[in-house]
Amino acid sequence: MKVLVPVKRVLDHNVKPRVKADGTGVDLANVKMSMNPFDEIAVEEAIRFKDKGVTEIVVVSIGEPKAQETLRTALAMGADRAILVTADQKVEPLGVAKILAKIVEEEQPNLVILGKQAIDDDNNQTGQMLAGLLGWGQGTFASKVELTADTVTVTREVDGGLETDSFKLPAIVTTDLRLNEPRYASLPNIMKAKSKPLATKTPADYGVDVTPRITTLKVVEPGKRSAGIKVADVDELVMKLHAMGIAK
Repeated sequence: MKVLVPVKRVLDHNVKPRVKADGTGVDLANVKMSMNPFDEIAVEEAIRFKDKGVTEIVVVSIGEPKAQETLRTALAMGADRAILVTADQKVEPLGVAKILAKIVEEEQPNLVILGKQAIDDDNNQTGQMLAGLLGWGQGTFASKVELTADTVTVTREVDGGLETDSFKLPAIVTTDLRLNEPRYASLPNIMKAKSKPLATKTPADYGVDVTPRITTLKVVEPGKRSAGIKVADVDELVMKLHAMGIAK
């Protein structure tokens, strides 16, 4: 059984983003980059499937050449080989899904598992688009995944509690934060990852046009939160809530 895991290189979640002076985007110069946390969870889950019949884990990243570092991290965690699709520009979710669909046709995985969203743009679209393009069943926001030889069962958090769905393989699963705790790569595994196969491709190799369809007009930092109002006691609080129409 083969599992495909798409991963994305993003601004490290511990770094405070800075907007460029001209407002054209987030300043990524000289800042720490890392694997998208949701994708890291997906890699971890795929590795845990190795005791359930998974024989190969292939990780894929679409972006600039530096994404090799992200793929090497996944290989050090336990993935078997990697594919890097280099692009000179930002690839939108639909373009990513189209490239992944071509890779799926080529690799023939039984399962594609990826993060529910990337923390840089929070689109939450790629997994769903990929399932639509392939016509596969999908389980999104997974907090628990159970894999058998021909089915995958996904427990997902919904407003009313937990929902459990079962799909025939092949299928798409997107991961949520509570699914697992990703492991740290050991030094020996980091060294071994340097010799694991990493193929480099371009969108043109898959016949996919990644010309942007969306134009970013402006990026600004969130406005500073205004100061609150202090009240002397509960009676004054209730009176102010009445005046604001919040309490009746």
